[in-house]
Amino acid sequence: MHSTLPMQSQQRGVSMIGFLFVAAVLVAVAMLAMKLVPAYIEFFSVKKILSTMGQESDLRSKSNAELRNDFSRRANVGYVTVVKPEDLTVDRHGGVPVISADYEFRNKLFGNVSLVVDFSASSNPRAAPAQIE
Repeated sequence: MHSTLPMQSQQRGVSMIGFLFVAAVLVAVAMLAMKLVPAYIEFFSVKKILSTMGQESDLRSKSNAELRNDFSRRANVGYVTVVKPEDLTVDRHGGVPVISADYEFRNKLFGNVSLVVDFSASSNPRAAPAQIE
């Protein structure tokens, strides 16, 4: 005869330590996302402004001061605060001015830890991003 042992119930689920570890990782990822998303939204606004400026028909006739003033007006409308008109680089080689902005976004995370992201945008979509050291 075969005797059967009573079925012992197996524990299922996540332990409290496992749950706290997963929760801490999710909070860290959410905190990073909340700090990075505004930076990328602003970068895409700068990129769109420069791209629009690069497609204007009267671009060749504008001086550097007029280009910076035009960027300033568009940046105010687009809520761009990181890139100032003084940060723009205007390269007039080859006839058509190429307007570019190389900048870094710096945001404090906690304590003495900061998040730094380098961005490069240009009115010429084929322009290679500048190397920031």
